[in-house]
Amino acid sequence: MLRMPDEVAAIDLTSLPTEVAALIARLQQQAQAHAQELAHRDSEIAWRDVRIDKLNFELARLRRWKFDARTEAMTASQRLLFAETMVEDEASLKAKLAELQRGLPEAPRTAKAPPRKPRREKLPEHLERVEHRHEPESTNCPNPECGQPMQRIGEDVSEKLDIIPARFFVHRHIYGKWACKCCQEIHQEPAEPDVVDGGIPASGLVAHTLIGRFVDHLPYYRQEPINARSGVHTPRSTLAAWGGAGGAALEPLYELQRRFILGCRVLHADETPVPLLDPGAGKTKKAYVWAWARSHHDAHPGVIYEFCLGRGSQYPVAFLGGKGPPAPEPAWSGTLITDQYAAYNAVLDAKLYPQRKSAACAAHARRRFEELSRGGSSASAVATEALRRWARIYHAEAAFADMSQDERRQARQALSKPLWDEFEVWLKLQRTQVLDGGKIAGAIDYSLNAWKALTLHLDDGAVAVDNNLIERQVKPWKIGAKNWLFAGSALAGQRAAVVMSLVQSARLNGLDPWAYLRDVLSRIHSHPSHRLDELLPHRWRSG
Repeated sequence: MLRMPDEVAAIDLTSLPTEVAALIARLQQQAQAHAQELAHRDSEIAWRDVRIDKLNFELARLRRWKFDARTEAMTASQRLLFAETMVEDEASLKAKLAELQRGLPEAPRTAKAPPRKPRREKLPEHLERVEHRHEPESTNCPNPECGQPMQRIGEDVSEKLDIIPARFFVHRHIYGKWACKCCQEIHQEPAEPDVVDGGIPASGLVAHTLIGRFVDHLPYYRQEPINARSGVHTPRSTLAAWGGAGGAALEPLYELQRRFILGCRVLHADETPVPLLDPGAGKTKKAYVWAWARSHHDAHPGVIYEFCLGRGSQYPVAFLGGKGPPAPEPAWSGTLITDQYAAYNAVLDAKLYPQRKSAACAAHARRRFEELSRGGSSASAVATEALRRWARIYHAEAAFADMSQDERRQARQALSKPLWDEFEVWLKLQRTQVLDGGKIAGAIDYSLNAWKALTLHLDDGAVAVDNNLIERQVKPWKIGAKNWLFAGSALAGQRAAVVMSLVQSARLNGLDPWAYLRDVLSRIHSHPSHRLDELLPHRWRSG
């Protein structure tokens, strides 16, 4: 707002000539009117910015709905009606947006970076090489006037990648019989234990079946014709029986894996819905897979899944609260990294669990700004600046990846903490300048309300800045559900959790999941029970 100089305001107009006093009074009135006009214009601009922000957000969401695969579930007539409505809504939003943006200065356009040209990666060195030599029939000069022997000066090498499909073969176990004529006794080696009692599959085939379903996400009805191309008939019911037997054999390892995960003082947690068949209702209902993983900075990574019928707080309470008889365990204590889902509040209550701390996910806070940055509005300008500040924080965090926990804590205090402190001041300032109820206000409040949990990692080098680790471990369940559609029963869901826990942990430890499962299934029945933890992914060595 414009203000008159103090010297002018302090002048006694009665002591001035009439013409001068009138001129000063007129200038003061004009200044006050101009200030009121500016205030009114600022209010209109702020209102317009909020409206543009909301319209851009609605338009972006409308476009996502338009191209969402869920529209394929509609009938032809429903899709036609839906498309017509979408066109009308999109045109209406664009018209309102154009009306609000009319008269605003055009934002400068930044030049796009040229697209990166794809580069072919070098073929892995460990692959078998089959050489094919291509030399001329005659090494004499082809010139008729010469005909002298030529000298080899080099070669060009071209590599082509090839594959041989899965090759089935049969293990023949021959148990010799030895008899003693004097004692009238027969001696023979005992039969090796089978994964499927009395069945024909060896551990490699059971592992192949489990990997096909839980890593490659191939339902049994797809594995059946794949095996048939090799001349082997494996009905889906037989494959399901093999998968069930393999999952049951791995259950003792699953319990040891759970204890191993709870032995870490920093845990990541997340949950995701999975369809569960409800035969009585003739449809599916929603179940949930809860995922728990050791810290991103832990030397021995690992993940465990639990298949649960709901999403309530009783499930994390039971998982972290310790098991009852016959083997009671103490409740878990440490730092839990989660999103801001309310169910985790029950296990992070400071009065009930003073030994636990809550760390929030920076990626969730960042995503709220990232979505708003795509629109052309004042809100997007704030969001773009917020993303720039997030980028500085993540850039610093990337430099600490290979440090020890103590070194990482010291580096965060020296480099990251000033960035977070500056970011907090900037967010609070921006919050005073935006209207309540807007999307940008919601994004800022989301971060500020969880600031203590968002910055907990600054004081602990073992705590990750975000929860992306566990989100990557949840993704295979989402991909799998799109292929095998649903879990047939709660028992089948928990069996899938057993296999997925060990397979994903093997992948986190850089193991070939098939080689790991094949070896474990062949040894687990004969391995000493008190040394069974040697077969866990982080300790496994090929037998």
